[in-house]
Amino acid sequence: MTSTQGKSHPPRLAALAHLMLLAVFLAACTSTGQWAPPVLSGEASKQTELEPPLQREHQRILTAYGGEYENAKLQALVERTVERLVAASDRPDLHYRITLLNSPSVNAFALPTGQLYVTRGLASLANDTSELASVLSHEMAHVVARHAAIRESQARRVALIDSVVNKVLSDPETGALALAKSKIALASFSRAQEFEADGIGIDISARAGFDPYGAERFLTSLGRNTGLRPISAPSQDPYTFDFMSSHPATLDRVKNAIDRARQYSSPGTGEQDKADYLASIDGLVFGEDPAEGFVRGRRYLHPKLGFTFTAPEGFTLDNTSQAVIGVKEGGAEALRLDVVRVPAEQTLSEYLVSGWIENIDKSSVEKTTINGFPAATAISKGEQWTLRLYAVRFGSDVYRFVFATKQRTAETDRAFKNSISSFRRMTLAEIADAKPLRLKVVTVTPSDTVARLAARMAIADRPLERFLVLNGLSAGQAPKPGDQVKIVVE
Repeated sequence: MTSTQGKSHPPRLAALAHLMLLAVFLAACTSTGQWAPPVLSGEASKQTELEPPLQREHQRILTAYGGEYENAKLQALVERTVERLVAASDRPDLHYRITLLNSPSVNAFALPTGQLYVTRGLASLANDTSELASVLSHEMAHVVARHAAIRESQARRVALIDSVVNKVLSDPETGALALAKSKIALASFSRAQEFEADGIGIDISARAGFDPYGAERFLTSLGRNTGLRPISAPSQDPYTFDFMSSHPATLDRVKNAIDRARQYSSPGTGEQDKADYLASIDGLVFGEDPAEGFVRGRRYLHPKLGFTFTAPEGFTLDNTSQAVIGVKEGGAEALRLDVVRVPAEQTLSEYLVSGWIENIDKSSVEKTTINGFPAATAISKGEQWTLRLYAVRFGSDVYRFVFATKQRTAETDRAFKNSISSFRRMTLAEIADAKPLRLKVVTVTPSDTVARLAARMAIADRPLERFLVLNGLSAGQAPKPGDQVKIVVE
């Protein structure tokens, strides 16, 4: 969560509950692992220094993904892998500038100008170099096939139709149908591009000597990892869920990846390079960077801003760049925390009724303090949700808590009050101890079981499932003595 400069725009209360759930849904979908290169035109270049327009795009990407992640071992391995893939591709003249991104999201993308980006979250999920190569070659395939330029043209066409719909057509139903059809056409075209990039990528990876089944293994891990998101979207069929997506359903991609790999070899015959790969990611930061705030169970800590709070019992938290989102199991209660600037001369009680949220019960507005910090609280009621609001002045910022419940009771009031009462300044010792989680590569001993290895994971939420997914293992599958596996440690 980062600080928001300036005043926030007041949403309408009727849409607030929907907005909160939408924010939860979006928080769950920000890291789908599906690879979507930014839309730019042009060919990859040999330039090592970026020209001003490219530098601006590069800076925007760094801002969105937590900056550059410096890891010499992983950087060297990625560069070596890209060199092999380029040499085996149909465009050995192309050159790529590689940037590791300090983000826990599982993502990678390549600009058609030769910029290639890989998040540390993706590196954490892969289990050998052939899996990493499948991702890199997929992104290179987008560049080779000039998908970005084609997609840009399609996007311009949709924008034109959108403009016609909004400005020309008088029949809203006809206009909506035209716009929907154009977006479906664009989405279908994008899915075709993704399948094509998968195929080209596997071809390149196999010709470079890597195990072509690396793509199938990574895509399988990707799908299972998506199911372990801290806050999951409502259960939906994977095919219909991705219908309007710019990427095909993972199940389809896995099937196509297997079919493509079979054209080259049987499983287990290509180079996987697992030992070198695990050595390159040993010690890699895992999950959120504490400098930007992080979740530990129900507790949220932000060492840089110096505060912490604990969510109510039964809540699962997710930290996004815009806010901290929480949902209680069952979905009948939720919370949101963000930070804004409020003029010092405006009281917090005045701020609560200033239009930030509508339908405030003015009789419920109350001035209070939270662990010595000036605060104000109020209640807002909608058709389905009742919101308990808090504004807390902490330094030069105001922290906004929105606790939402479908059925307000004395129990929910007490839970929300206990949660806001946990908001406090972190001690110097807590700030010093706030270190990131890291991957640790360990060798399996004869006495190790999956349960025993999972118990060593410094993760409270489903450690056994996360250990299996992190190591590309299915339920019931166990590593053998002597194998190397990844665990997460403090």
